[in-house]
Amino acid sequence: MQKNKKMEYEGRVISVSVEDVELPNGSTLVFERVHHPGGSVIVAVDDQDRICLLKQYRHIANGWLWELPAGKLDPGESPDNTARRELLEEAGVEASEWTDLGKAYSSPGIFDEVLHFYLARGLRERTPSFDAHENIEIHWLPLETVLALLSEGDIVDGKTMIGICRLRDRLQQNN
Repeated sequence: MQKNKKMEYEGRVISVSVEDVELPNGSTLVFERVHHPGGSVIVAVDDQDRICLLKQYRHIANGWLWELPAGKLDPGESPDNTARRELLEEAGVEASEWTDLGKAYSSPGIFDEVLHFYLARGLRERTPSFDAHENIEIHWLPLETVLALLSEGDIVDGKTMIGICRLRDRLQQNN
């Protein structure tokens, strides 16, 4: 149970609060929480069963990462609308078939960010519209190649790892 909360920082994307929290065992602690609006992650699979992976430059990682298309929820925007918008912006495709793959917390020890995962099929090619700060290469790779990148440790982005595993598990359930 939260007893006292003080906002320490409010930025463009995140805010940080310090809270006095009572835990289920009765002890209390001072907890720092990073607030994030949440995001949507898209596993886009085309008619040739290739998966859309983006090679994206990330300053924090000091280089390029393999990632699924994804983005943060805008104020008042639903997770499924975020998924549709981000797939078009980052991958340049629209999808006619959407399947909810569940959600996950990105790092619940400190962040309240919830990621919503979707499988997108029935794709139609459009033109991507990257934000000015995005450095993105669009790649369409067979599932076997994506799984190899994952098992060899070449995919290190957490949301991408979760999305690929959710797709793999779904495909195994359907066989």
